[in-house]
Amino acid sequence: MGYYKTIDGKKYDGALLEAAEKAVAGRGDGRISLEDAKSLLEKVKDGDSYTDVEKDTVAYIREKMKWTDEADEWFRTEIRKWAATKGD
Repeated sequence: MGYYKTIDGKKYDGALLEAAEKAVAGRGDGRISLEDAKSLLEKVKDGDSYTDVEKDTVAYIREKMKWTDEADEWFRTEIRKWAATKGD
């Protein structure tokens, strides 16, 4: 898979999408767990900036995939805190 994946004409982070898809496939209850959420956050943070493509990808994953309540709350809090340190 390439670095970017286009869905409905919009560009997304391919590695981040792939990680989220793996998180909901096969094991568990098909939801992103707290452990999965921590892994996804690390993938977002690896470039040390929060790009528009990453923001769009995170929004897509949050909208299209099921999360445990714990994972959803943790991820939203942590991504907000981290993003606030990045500025524009």
